[in-house]
Amino acid sequence: MRGAVLAGGAARRYGGRPKGLFEVGGRRILDRVVETVAAVTGGTPLLVANAPEAPSWRPDLETIPDARPGYGSLGGIYTAVAAGPGPVLCVAWDMPFVDAGLLAALVEGSAGWDAFLPASDGRRGVEPLCAVYGPACRAAIERRLDGGDLRAIAFHEDVRVGILPLERVCQFGDPADLFFNVNTPAELERAEAAWRRRG
Repeated sequence: MRGAVLAGGAARRYGGRPKGLFEVGGRRILDRVVETVAAVTGGTPLLVANAPEAPSWRPDLETIPDARPGYGSLGGIYTAVAAGPGPVLCVAWDMPFVDAGLLAALVEGSAGWDAFLPASDGRRGVEPLCAVYGPACRAAIERRLDGGDLRAIAFHEDVRVGILPLERVCQFGDPADLFFNVNTPAELERAEAAWRRRG
């Protein structure tokens, strides 16, 4: 199983400062995510990032830009899928509380599916930026990109999709925490407060 950390977005709400480089609990969010993904996949994850300075963020990682720039999260998922053979575990770089046990459950449950995602209590019902995607997703995503449908779950009707049930996800923590992503300075403050509460 390959791993990929998706460092997309222009960080406009941070004035252009890369949000994954902010610290939560004294460590960069990027480093926390890389460590968690690596622990599960057993290898160094790919970093998908468009910023010119991205290779300097983690010189130990292979860093590649979006294969098709300007297509948002779906473009990042596509890039990770297209970057190598076999399935890939994709995790957004701004999720400070993503859990290794959850990622291991996703890897384990992904056999037989083209896409395997955790259920969430968010608006989409699943979390597409913490999921496993197989090779069949490549052509399905290409069709959506070509058609201009950039929803991160737009291609699901064209592939076999499995879902890790919400009750299983909850065994690893509150989904609101597990999938919490830091998009604004206020959310960074909330993440830091949550980290202190967790001890």
